[in-house]
Amino acid sequence: MQGRYNLKNMIRFSTAGESHGEALIALVQGMPAGVTVDLDFVNRELWRRQQGYGRGGRMKIETDKAHVLSGVRHGKTIGSPIAIEIVNRDWKNWEEKLPVAAGDPAKHQAVASPRPGHADLAGALKYNFPDARYVLERASARESTARVAAGAFAKLMLRELGMEIASHVIRVGRVELERAATWEEIRAVAERGEIELSCVDGETEARMKGEVEHASRTGDTVGGVFEVVAHGVPAGLGTYANWDERLDGLLAWSVMSLQAVKAVEIGRGVTAAESFGSAVHDAIHYAAQATEKPTRFTREQNNAGGVEGGISNGEEIVVRGYLKPISTLRRPLESVRFDTREATSASYERSDICVVPAAGVAAEAMVAMTLANLAHEKFGGDSALEMKRNFDGYIEQIRRF
Repeated sequence: MQGRYNLKNMIRFSTAGESHGEALIALVQGMPAGVTVDLDFVNRELWRRQQGYGRGGRMKIETDKAHVLSGVRHGKTIGSPIAIEIVNRDWKNWEEKLPVAAGDPAKHQAVASPRPGHADLAGALKYNFPDARYVLERASARESTARVAAGAFAKLMLRELGMEIASHVIRVGRVELERAATWEEIRAVAERGEIELSCVDGETEARMKGEVEHASRTGDTVGGVFEVVAHGVPAGLGTYANWDERLDGLLAWSVMSLQAVKAVEIGRGVTAAESFGSAVHDAIHYAAQATEKPTRFTREQNNAGGVEGGISNGEEIVVRGYLKPISTLRRPLESVRFDTREATSASYERSDICVVPAAGVAAEAMVAMTLANLAHEKFGGDSALEMKRNFDGYIEQIRRF
């Protein structure tokens, strides 16, 4: 994958910052000039990531806002790197515990015993840390805040090309949505004034809340499955030609990189493995009249999740992330002390009970960055106007096919 970072037209991003550090930083490079930037939209994306039934006390402290330091002037991107800062309000409680200078070692707040399921032990071994404090600070899902900020800019670019991305929750613990959701329903979830578990069905969401409440009563945590849908993506993003440029591979990589995601599914990939081909592959038809999509080739089903042979096929792109339960438990599992190697309980840090809706928002950002990069790679252009002109020409090409 590393070779892709040398591509001239690539839109890429990086993040910096720790969970209890002074701020989180997102740096977005390669964005064309002239993309309209709606800061209210960016900040709402950050707000959405903070919502959800079962979130912990940290979300009562933070009010995430994007402070754009560079790359945007007069409400539009200017083609240079975009630097975004999100201040951690909790920093005031950690400034003496995590100083940049030497500080007072006695004030260091160690994570004395690693939490099963977290990066604590592996990270401490890798970096030769005497405890897991510094591992926790960077491995924490708080880092996904910066991803959401970067992804919001990718969404704004994709919006110029008529593409939109939204997510919803299809499973929490043992409770699962037992019907398909429409794009209109999924989009409505993102526009709610109050977000609980981001399920399109009220009765199912009520039962999901019961799963969270059970975990809370027993000092446990609960995971689930979110679904990200990209609407309006034309056929032709990605390629079958090279293994590291396949769209499904890039989507799986980007979503799997999120904290606590342990599996990624494209379309009906899981059930496809236990089905016959005749029930899995989406039959192709041709419409006599023009459709809303750029091409007249149609499919009644979308089991492929909008990707065939590593290329978008013009249907909605559907990506599911399987999220394990949060590793920090109020009823800790067995562990071992770093200093004495004696048996003890795992360390406890303030934690959430369920973060599936928030993970869905972070996954939207990762899908958006992946698609924005591929779109810019394909259509090029140093400005949004040039990119849109190239895009329109391609759409006309496949419309005539």
